[in-house]
Amino acid sequence: MFEFNIGKNDAGQRLDKFLTKAMPGMPMPMIYRLIRQKKIKLNRKRAEISAMLNEGDTVLVFAAPHFAEKEKEAPDLTVTVDPDILYEDENILIINKPSGLLVHEGDSSEAGKLTLVRMMRDYLIRKGEFDPQTENSFSPALANRIDRNTAGLVLAAKNAAALRELEEIFRDRKIKKKYLCVVHGVPAKKTCFLENFLLKDEKEKTVRVYGEKHPRGAKYAKTGCKVLCEGKSYSLVEAELFTGRTHQIRAQLSYAGHPLLGDGKYGKNKDDRALGYSSQALCSYYVRFENGDEGLLGYLNGKEFCLETDKIDFAKDFYNRLKNK
Repeated sequence: MFEFNIGKNDAGQRLDKFLTKAMPGMPMPMIYRLIRQKKIKLNRKRAEISAMLNEGDTVLVFAAPHFAEKEKEAPDLTVTVDPDILYEDENILIINKPSGLLVHEGDSSEAGKLTLVRMMRDYLIRKGEFDPQTENSFSPALANRIDRNTAGLVLAAKNAAALRELEEIFRDRKIKKKYLCVVHGVPAKKTCFLENFLLKDEKEKTVRVYGEKHPRGAKYAKTGCKVLCEGKSYSLVEAELFTGRTHQIRAQLSYAGHPLLGDGKYGKNKDDRALGYSSQALCSYYVRFENGDEGLLGYLNGKEFCLETDKIDFAKDFYNRLKNK
Protein backbone atom coordinates (compact mmCIF):
# COMPACT_ATOMS: atom_id res chain seq x y z
CA MET A 1 0.00 0.00 0.00
CA PHE A 2 1.11 3.54 -0.77
CA GLU A 3 -0.05 6.59 1.14
CA PHE A 4 0.24 10.11 -0.26
CA ASN A 5 -0.43 13.18 1.87
CA ILE A 6 -1.59 15.93 -0.44
CA GLY A 7 0.43 19.10 -0.03
CA LYS A 8 0.01 22.59 -1.46
CA ASN A 9 1.71 21.70 -4.76
CA ASP A 10 -0.46 18.59 -5.21
CA ALA A 11 -3.78 20.33 -4.56
CA GLY A 12 -6.01 21.63 -7.33
CA GLN A 13 -5.54 18.72 -9.74
CA ARG A 14 -7.58 15.66 -10.62
CA LEU A 15 -6.82 12.41 -8.87
CA ASP A 16 -5.83 10.63 -12.10
CA LYS A 17 -3.46 13.46 -13.11
CA PHE A 18 -1.84 13.33 -9.68
CA LEU A 19 -1.33 9.56 -9.84
CA THR A 20 0.35 9.67 -13.25
CA LYS A 21 2.98 11.98 -11.71
CA ALA A 22 3.26 10.39 -8.28
CA MET A 23 3.37 6.84 -9.70
CA PRO A 24 4.85 7.16 -13.21
CA GLY A 25 5.38 3.40 -13.45
CA MET A 26 1.64 2.81 -13.40
CA PRO A 27 -0.14 2.98 -16.78
CA MET A 28 -3.44 4.83 -17.00
CA PRO A 29 -5.52 1.66 -17.67
CA MET A 30 -4.18 0.24 -14.41
CA ILE A 31 -5.24 3.39 -12.55
CA TYR A 32 -8.77 3.07 -13.95
CA ARG A 33 -8.86 -0.62 -13.03
CA LEU A 34 -7.79 0.05 -9.45
CA ILE A 35 -10.45 2.76 -9.16
CA ARG A 36 -13.12 0.30 -10.30
CA GLN A 37 -11.80 -2.32 -7.87
CA LYS A 38 -11.94 0.24 -5.01
CA LYS A 39 -8.17 -0.12 -4.48
CA ILE A 40 -7.60 3.63 -4.69
CA LYS A 41 -9.16 5.60 -1.85
CA LEU A 42 -9.43 9.30 -1.13
CA ASN A 43 -9.57 10.11 2.58
CA ARG A 44 -10.15 6.38 3.15
CA LYS A 45 -13.34 6.41 1.08
CA ARG A 46 -14.10 5.18 -2.42
CA ALA A 47 -12.52 7.56 -4.92
CA GLU A 48 -13.79 8.92 -8.22
CA ILE A 49 -11.20 9.27 -10.97
CA SER A 50 -12.22 12.90 -11.55
CA ALA A 51 -12.07 13.90 -7.88
CA MET A 52 -10.22 17.18 -7.28
CA LEU A 53 -7.55 17.03 -4.60
CA ASN A 54 -7.33 19.46 -1.71
CA GLU A 55 -4.43 20.21 0.60
CA GLY A 56 -4.58 17.85 3.56
CA ASP A 57 -6.25 14.98 1.67
CA THR A 58 -4.88 11.45 1.87
CA VAL A 59 -4.67 9.12 -1.11
CA LEU A 60 -4.24 5.39 -0.55
CA VAL A 61 -3.19 3.10 -3.42
CA PHE A 62 -3.18 -0.68 -3.03
CA ALA A 63 -0.72 -1.76 -5.74
CA ALA A 64 2.56 -3.60 -6.27
CA PRO A 65 5.74 -1.71 -5.21
CA HIS A 66 7.24 -1.35 -8.70
CA PHE A 67 4.41 0.92 -9.83
CA ALA A 68 5.79 3.69 -7.65
CA GLU A 69 9.21 3.73 -9.31
CA LYS A 70 10.14 7.19 -10.48
CA GLU A 71 11.56 7.75 -13.94
CA LYS A 72 15.33 7.77 -13.92
CA GLU A 73 16.82 11.23 -14.15
CA ALA A 74 19.68 12.16 -16.46
CA PRO A 75 23.17 11.48 -15.09
CA ASP A 76 24.41 14.03 -12.58
CA LEU A 77 26.47 16.56 -14.51
CA THR A 78 27.77 18.12 -11.27
CA VAL A 79 27.18 21.55 -12.78
CA THR A 80 26.75 24.26 -10.16
CA VAL A 81 26.49 27.27 -12.45
CA ASP A 82 23.40 29.32 -11.68
CA PRO A 83 21.10 30.30 -14.54
CA ASP A 84 21.20 33.94 -15.65
CA ILE A 85 18.19 35.29 -13.74
CA LEU A 86 16.63 38.58 -14.80
CA TYR A 87 13.86 38.50 -12.16
CA GLU A 88 12.87 36.29 -9.23
CA ASP A 89 10.23 36.32 -6.50
CA GLU A 90 8.52 33.70 -4.33
CA ASN A 91 6.48 32.37 -7.27
CA ILE A 92 8.36 32.77 -10.54
CA LEU A 93 11.72 33.12 -12.24
CA ILE A 94 12.49 34.95 -15.49
CA ILE A 95 15.66 33.43 -16.93
CA ASN A 96 17.86 34.59 -19.79
CA LYS A 97 18.63 31.44 -21.79
CA PRO A 98 21.79 31.53 -23.89
CA SER A 99 21.70 30.37 -27.50
CA GLY A 100 22.68 26.71 -27.83
CA LEU A 101 21.30 25.56 -24.47
CA LEU A 102 18.52 22.97 -24.53
CA VAL A 103 15.34 23.97 -22.73
CA HIS A 104 14.70 20.35 -21.79
CA GLU A 105 15.56 16.91 -23.14
CA GLY A 106 13.63 16.32 -26.32
CA ASP A 107 14.44 12.65 -26.89
CA SER A 108 16.77 9.84 -25.78
CA SER A 109 19.63 11.21 -27.91
CA GLU A 110 19.74 14.23 -25.61
CA ALA A 111 19.74 12.26 -22.36
CA GLY A 112 22.35 13.50 -19.93
CA LYS A 113 22.87 16.84 -21.63
CA LEU A 114 22.70 20.04 -19.64
CA THR A 115 19.30 21.72 -19.93
CA LEU A 116 17.76 24.94 -18.68
CA VAL A 117 15.23 22.95 -16.66
CA ARG A 118 18.04 21.05 -14.93
CA MET A 119 19.94 24.26 -14.17
CA MET A 120 16.82 25.91 -12.77
CA ARG A 121 15.84 22.98 -10.55
CA ASP A 122 19.38 22.49 -9.25
CA TYR A 123 19.54 26.21 -8.46
CA LEU A 124 16.33 26.00 -6.40
CA ILE A 125 17.57 22.88 -4.63
CA ARG A 126 20.78 24.66 -3.65
CA LYS A 127 18.71 27.59 -2.37
CA GLY A 128 16.59 25.23 -0.29
CA GLU A 129 13.39 26.22 -2.12
CA PHE A 130 12.78 22.82 -3.72
CA ASP A 131 13.23 19.36 -2.23
CA PRO A 132 12.37 16.57 -4.70
CA GLN A 133 12.27 14.04 -1.87
CA THR A 134 9.30 15.73 -0.21
CA GLU A 135 7.22 16.43 -3.33
CA ASN A 136 4.73 13.83 -4.56
CA SER A 137 3.94 15.20 -8.00
CA PHE A 138 5.39 18.69 -8.53
CA SER A 139 8.70 19.88 -9.85
CA PRO A 140 9.55 23.49 -10.79
CA ALA A 141 8.81 23.88 -14.48
CA LEU A 142 8.96 26.26 -17.43
CA ALA A 143 5.78 27.95 -18.61
CA ASN A 144 7.09 28.70 -22.11
CA ARG A 145 9.91 27.49 -24.29
CA ILE A 146 12.12 28.78 -27.08
CA ASP A 147 14.24 26.94 -29.64
CA ARG A 148 17.63 25.63 -28.66
CA ASN A 149 19.46 28.16 -30.84
CA THR A 150 17.24 31.09 -29.89
CA ALA A 151 18.34 33.13 -26.89
CA GLY A 152 16.28 35.06 -24.42
CA LEU A 153 13.64 35.13 -21.72
CA VAL A 154 11.98 31.99 -20.40
CA LEU A 155 9.52 32.02 -17.49
CA ALA A 156 9.50 29.34 -14.79
CA ALA A 157 7.22 28.60 -11.83
CA LYS A 158 8.38 27.65 -8.35
CA ASN A 159 5.06 26.16 -7.25
CA ALA A 160 2.07 24.44 -8.81
CA ALA A 161 -0.36 27.34 -8.39
CA ALA A 162 2.05 29.72 -10.12
CA LEU A 163 2.62 27.23 -12.94
CA ARG A 164 -1.10 26.84 -13.59
CA GLU A 165 -1.57 30.62 -13.68
CA LEU A 166 1.48 31.23 -15.88
CA GLU A 167 0.31 28.60 -18.36
CA GLU A 168 -3.13 30.25 -18.43
CA ILE A 169 -1.53 33.67 -19.03
CA PHE A 170 0.39 32.32 -22.02
CA ARG A 171 -2.59 30.35 -23.32
CA ASP A 172 -4.88 33.40 -23.15
CA ARG A 173 -2.17 35.63 -24.66
CA LYS A 174 -2.15 37.95 -21.66
CA ILE A 175 1.56 38.53 -21.99
CA LYS A 176 3.23 40.63 -24.68
CA LYS A 177 6.39 39.13 -26.20
CA LYS A 178 8.95 40.88 -28.36
CA TYR A 179 12.08 39.58 -30.06
CA LEU A 180 15.21 41.19 -31.44
CA CYS A 181 16.80 39.86 -34.60
CA VAL A 182 19.27 40.82 -37.31
CA VAL A 183 18.01 40.30 -40.85
CA HIS A 184 19.58 40.42 -44.28
CA GLY A 185 18.84 43.59 -46.21
CA VAL A 186 16.90 46.72 -45.30
CA PRO A 187 13.09 46.35 -45.23
CA ALA A 188 11.31 48.98 -47.33
CA LYS A 189 8.66 49.52 -44.63
CA LYS A 190 10.09 50.52 -41.26
CA THR A 191 6.99 49.24 -39.46
CA CYS A 192 4.64 46.58 -40.77
CA PHE A 193 2.57 43.52 -39.94
CA LEU A 194 3.39 40.16 -41.50
CA GLU A 195 0.23 38.09 -41.89
CA ASN A 196 0.45 34.67 -43.52
CA PHE A 197 -0.50 31.04 -43.01
CA LEU A 198 2.05 28.50 -41.79
CA LEU A 199 2.00 24.77 -42.40
CA LYS A 200 4.30 22.42 -40.50
CA ASP A 201 6.46 19.93 -42.34
CA GLU A 202 7.05 17.35 -39.63
CA LYS A 203 9.57 15.41 -41.71
CA GLU A 204 11.78 18.41 -42.45
CA LYS A 205 11.12 20.08 -39.06
CA THR A 206 10.27 23.35 -40.79
CA VAL A 207 7.17 25.34 -41.72
CA ARG A 208 6.03 26.56 -45.12
CA VAL A 209 4.50 30.00 -45.60
CA TYR A 210 1.39 30.64 -47.69
CA GLY A 211 -0.62 33.72 -48.58
CA GLU A 212 -4.41 33.94 -48.60
CA LYS A 213 -4.66 30.72 -50.59
CA HIS A 214 -3.37 28.01 -48.31
CA PRO A 215 -3.75 24.24 -47.81
CA ARG A 216 -5.86 22.66 -45.11
CA GLY A 217 -4.07 22.60 -41.78
CA ALA A 218 -2.14 25.83 -42.30
CA LYS A 219 -2.48 28.20 -39.34
CA TYR A 220 -2.81 31.97 -39.36
CA ALA A 221 0.26 33.83 -38.09
CA LYS A 222 0.71 37.52 -37.35
CA THR A 223 3.97 39.30 -36.48
CA GLY A 224 4.56 43.01 -36.02
CA CYS A 225 7.96 44.24 -37.26
CA LYS A 226 9.82 47.47 -36.55
CA VAL A 227 13.23 48.37 -37.98
CA LEU A 228 15.29 49.75 -35.10
CA CYS A 229 18.51 50.42 -36.98
CA GLU A 230 19.66 50.09 -40.59
CA GLY A 231 23.04 49.06 -41.89
CA LYS A 232 24.41 48.66 -45.41
CA SER A 233 23.44 45.00 -45.75
CA TYR A 234 21.74 44.15 -42.45
CA SER A 235 19.03 45.58 -40.20
CA LEU A 236 18.25 45.25 -36.51
CA VAL A 237 14.55 44.44 -36.23
CA GLU A 238 12.11 44.17 -33.33
CA ALA A 239 9.41 41.54 -33.87
CA GLU A 240 6.26 41.30 -31.76
CA LEU A 241 4.29 38.07 -31.70
CA PHE A 242 0.52 38.24 -31.98
CA THR A 243 0.26 34.48 -32.53
CA GLY A 244 2.57 31.73 -31.37
CA ARG A 245 3.44 29.45 -34.27
CA THR A 246 6.51 27.27 -34.74
CA HIS A 247 9.42 29.22 -36.30
CA GLN A 248 6.98 32.08 -36.91
CA ILE A 249 9.43 35.00 -36.98
CA ARG A 250 12.09 33.10 -38.92
CA ALA A 251 9.73 31.80 -41.59
CA GLN A 252 7.73 35.01 -42.10
CA LEU A 253 10.75 37.28 -42.38
CA SER A 254 12.39 34.89 -44.82
CA TYR A 255 9.18 34.82 -46.88
CA ALA A 256 9.26 38.65 -46.88
CA GLY A 257 12.78 38.55 -48.37
CA HIS A 258 14.72 39.22 -45.17
CA PRO A 259 15.95 35.94 -43.63
CA LEU A 260 17.59 36.10 -40.24
CA LEU A 261 21.36 36.28 -40.08
CA GLY A 262 22.75 32.79 -39.49
CA ASP A 263 19.47 30.96 -40.15
CA GLY A 264 20.26 27.77 -42.05
CA LYS A 265 16.66 26.54 -42.24
CA TYR A 266 15.10 29.61 -43.83
CA GLY A 267 18.09 31.30 -45.43
CA LYS A 268 21.47 30.59 -46.99
CA ASN A 269 24.02 31.01 -44.26
CA LYS A 270 27.28 30.08 -46.00
CA ASP A 271 28.41 33.71 -45.91
CA ASP A 272 26.89 34.08 -42.44
CA ARG A 273 29.15 31.34 -41.14
CA ALA A 274 32.14 33.27 -42.43
CA LEU A 275 30.95 36.10 -40.19
CA GLY A 276 30.78 33.70 -37.23
CA TYR A 277 27.02 32.99 -37.29
CA SER A 278 26.04 29.32 -37.45
CA SER A 279 22.54 29.78 -35.99
CA GLN A 280 19.81 32.41 -36.13
CA ALA A 281 20.42 35.85 -34.62
CA LEU A 282 17.20 35.86 -32.62
CA CYS A 283 16.49 36.73 -28.99
CA SER A 284 13.29 36.85 -26.95
CA TYR A 285 14.19 40.07 -25.16
CA TYR A 286 10.99 41.64 -23.81
CA VAL A 287 7.87 40.52 -21.92
CA ARG A 288 5.04 42.56 -20.43
CA PHE A 289 2.33 41.10 -18.21
CA GLU A 290 -1.24 42.07 -19.13
CA ASN A 291 -2.98 39.56 -16.87
CA GLY A 292 -5.12 41.84 -14.68
CA ASP A 293 -4.82 42.46 -10.96
CA GLU A 294 -6.56 39.30 -9.75
CA GLY A 295 -5.07 35.89 -9.03
CA LEU A 296 -1.83 34.76 -7.47
CA LEU A 297 0.26 36.63 -10.05
CA GLY A 298 -1.91 39.75 -10.21
CA TYR A 299 0.96 41.77 -8.74
CA LEU A 300 2.83 41.30 -12.03
CA ASN A 301 0.16 43.05 -14.11
CA GLY A 302 1.70 45.91 -16.08
CA LYS A 303 5.26 44.94 -15.22
CA GLU A 304 7.70 44.65 -18.11
CA PHE A 305 11.07 42.96 -18.28
CA CYS A 306 13.64 43.66 -20.97
CA LEU A 307 17.19 42.56 -21.73
CA GLU A 308 19.67 45.33 -22.40
CA THR A 309 21.40 45.10 -25.78
CA ASP A 310 24.78 44.63 -24.07
CA LYS A 311 23.50 41.22 -22.95
CA ILE A 312 22.59 40.23 -26.54
CA ASP A 313 25.72 39.26 -28.45
CA PHE A 314 24.41 39.75 -31.98
CA ALA A 315 22.95 43.17 -31.11
CA LYS A 316 26.33 44.34 -29.81
CA ASP A 317 27.98 42.89 -32.91
CA PHE A 318 25.50 44.69 -35.15
CA TYR A 319 26.33 48.09 -33.68
CA ASN A 320 30.06 47.39 -33.59
CA ARG A 321 30.56 45.69 -36.95
CA LEU A 322 27.59 44.62 -39.06
CA LYS A 323 26.03 48.08 -39.39
CA ASN A 324 28.91 49.10 -41.66
CA LYS A 325 28.98 45.92 -43.77
